[in-house]
Amino acid sequence: MIAHWYNLLDVLLPFDWLQYDFMKNALLAVILVTPIFGILGTMIVNNRMAFFSDALGHSALTGIAIGVLLGIQSPFWALLGFSVIFAVAIMIVKSANMASTDTIIGVFSSTAVALGIVILSRNGGFSKYTVYLIGDLLSIAPSELMVLGVILIVVLIFWAGWFNKLLLVSINQSLAKSRGINVRFYEFLFAVIIAVVVTVAIRWVGILIISSLLVLPAAASRSIAGNIRQYHVFAVLIAMISGLVGLIFSYYWGTATGATIVLILAVFFAGTFLINIVRR
Repeated sequence: MIAHWYNLLDVLLPFDWLQYDFMKNALLAVILVTPIFGILGTMIVNNRMAFFSDALGHSALTGIAIGVLLGIQSPFWALLGFSVIFAVAIMIVKSANMASTDTIIGVFSSTAVALGIVILSRNGGFSKYTVYLIGDLLSIAPSELMVLGVILIVVLIFWAGWFNKLLLVSINQSLAKSRGINVRFYEFLFAVIIAVVVTVAIRWVGILIISSLLVLPAAASRSIAGNIRQYHVFAVLIAMISGLVGLIFSYYWGTATGATIVLILAVFFAGTFLINIVRR
């Protein structure tokens, strides 16, 4: 299948930046992963969970460290397990209403980062894991593209089946409860899905900017959207266009792809912010 993708790009897009197979893989990765960021980001912004997604990214260090301690060759499964547990733990403590959400997430985030750095830096070995800080989209393999494709399908099915309930929970929890919706369940379910997406994408996007890719498309879209449908469509389009432009620019500039995409997203946010000001 991947050979057909290469041949199709050679025919339709005969550009210099697509002459290498790793760029073709990166392009397909952008096409698969940016809609996920755009879709999930809308609900993250609605629920004011930007700090939560940032904490999940930072917790990846501890997940990787646990994998190293257990002697696992690939730390992915340790990272995935820890991220899910981390997300659930935050939601449990948050639901206890013992402190503000920002305080709880800050405590979990800083503790996870510190623990991860302590374990990984033992005997001076931290430099081996710096790739996780900035990510490397160009290193994605064809087999990993299949994983992204499966996750995109799962997210689309989840969104089509439960979007209305998630939206009601994010807007008015009292109304959602009066209509028989299990608010706690959907909050936990959404948190776990974010944890899985962050875990899968973190190797290619990077711990430092993963939350930016989740938040900026939705934040930019929110400034210009007139209704919920436009909000989602604009968020996905902004994410995909930024991903494509960032990939091309990073090739010619020789810069980190994930960070370049974030800069393009920031330009989009500034532009839509100005448009919103002019409209008023």
